[in-house]
Formats: sequence, C-alpha cells, structure tokens
Amino acid sequence: MNSIKHVAIIMDGNGRWGTKHKKSRNLGHKEGLKTVEKVIKATIKNKIKYLTLYAFSTENWKRPKKEINFLFNLLETFLKSKISDLNKQKIKLKIIGKKRFPKKINSLLYKSEKDTFKNKKLQINLALNYGSKSELAYSFNQIIKNKKKANEKNISKYLFTQNIPDPDLLIRTGDTQRLSNFLLWQIAYSEIFFEKKLWPDFNEKDYYKIIKKYKNIKRNFGNI
Repeated sequence: MNSIKHVAIIMDGNGRWGTKHKKSRNLGHKEGLKTVEKVIKATIKNKIKYLTLYAFSTENWKRPKKEINFLFNLLETFLKSKISDLNKQKIKLKIIGKKRFPKKINSLLYKSEKDTFKNKKLQINLALNYGSKSELAYSFNQIIKNKKKANEKNISKYLFTQNIPDPDLLIRTGDTQRLSNFLLWQIAYSEIFFEKKLWPDFNEKDYYKIIKKYKNIKRNFGNI
C-alpha cells in the first residue's frame, strides 16, 4: 500500500460553479474556500504532511480586474481570519510563486509565513502568481548566476518547492484534463486524478475515495 506525503490540487471550477448556481463567479470563489477548509481537515486526518493548492496562476492576471480584486480581498480576509487557527493547529503556510501583489497583501503573506514557520503538523503550499514555466526559467537563471551545472539536482534546488517532496498525487477538479502550467517538473511521477465535480462541490468523501485509489495503485517508476 502506497504512503502519501504530498498532495497537490488544481482547484478548478469556482467561477463556473458560481455562474451556474448564483449567477456570480465571485460567489463561486467564496464557496470554494469552504472546500479548502474541508480538504485541510481531511489532509490532517490522513496524516499527510504537504498540501499544495493552486490558488492564482501567472495566467490569471488576464481575468477581469473586478474578479482579480475580489480574489485579493478574499485572500486578505482568509489570511486575517484563519492564520491564527492554522497556527493553533500547527499548520505551516508557505507561498510558492512570485510575491508581486499589492503591498498590503504582500505584508500579510510574509507575516503569515513568518508566524507559522515552525509548525510541523501540515505544510500548506499556496501557489500564488505561480507558473511552472517561469519557475523553471528562474531555476535555470539561478544555476547560471551561481555557475553551477544544469543537472536534475541543481534544477530542483532552485525551484520554489526546494526541500519539499514531489507530489505523490495530483488532483484536478472541474472536469478538465490538463495541467495548466502547474508543477510540471515536480509531477513527473505523480499519479494524476481528474475529478468531474467543480471545486465547491468536491467533498471529503471524494477526497478519501481518491486517496484510497492511490494507495492501491502499483507504482513501478520505470521498473516492472
């Protein structure tokens, strides 16, 4: 039976859920936060040490400004209201991606990382302004800058996920079967599960079902 150290999730479908149920993409994003809380609890219950959530990609800047502002306000509210709870639960928050947000958001992100740095029960990697291609470009630039050899070890060393084990499994909700520029290097040997449900409809039962399937997969890693 396979053990699980790291689960990565592309939380797709908030906007479509909001349009379908409430005729508002923004309300879908708000509803999606409830699913995040459920998944965090289920991750702790399953004693999984790392959870990476794709929250805002480098491509998401193309969205309407009104929606982007709503997402930032939602993130700000989450950080202000939930970081204390995460700290009490011994959860560490790490941001992967480039912190190029409004000053207020950046300050909250830095503070949240600092306040939870020593926690060890679960590490949540929040992918914000994240794109795997730009991450790889950054890694190669660091290799050149430090006059290192471009091998697998050094590429991994300069990724935003350095010192974090690669995901054992990747889940994408929203009935879309693509990776959307997410952890392209890190998921080389991850098991990938595409879920039809939109993110706000995804629940603990769905999560447990995927975990159970993963644990029973025969993983060869190129062997027989």
